[in-house]
Amino acid sequence: MIKTRSVSAIDNGIVIDHIPAGQSLNIMRLLHVVNSKQRVTLGLNLRSTSLKLKDLIKIENRLLTPQEIEHVAIFAPGATISRIENFKVSEKFSCELPKTIRDVLVCPNQNCINHIESKGYFKLEGSSTQVKLRCFYCEKQFDRDQVEEICL
Repeated sequence: MIKTRSVSAIDNGIVIDHIPAGQSLNIMRLLHVVNSKQRVTLGLNLRSTSLKLKDLIKIENRLLTPQEIEHVAIFAPGATISRIENFKVSEKFSCELPKTIRDVLVCPNQNCINHIESKGYFKLEGSSTQVKLRCFYCEKQFDRDQVEEICL
């Protein structure tokens, strides 16, 4: 069987692979690449042996900070990030969920100070397949899809 690429290679930059289908636009918004001048290749609903369908993001001439990697992990725990130099993978690792996350998400509890001030602070609980967020202020627990991201 001949293996073909659905998305072309990049010279230098990063590749975020194994993103659950439908989460790549959230990640692009958090990384501020939606309205930037950076060259971005986006693959949506690509075939995957482990996920059935996956998304993929390639950003040329860009590296991620440790904080940005944590933000990616919220939307795609277990995603693979590859650093590309001269068309070759120079570093590759998986995203791991951080223990806490700040200033990215807003508490959906309308009575919570976190909701009013939009300065989210959550403890992450659960597993990479079932992410739960516990608000540091009101202490209520929410599923990931119940919590809105802050437009940074």
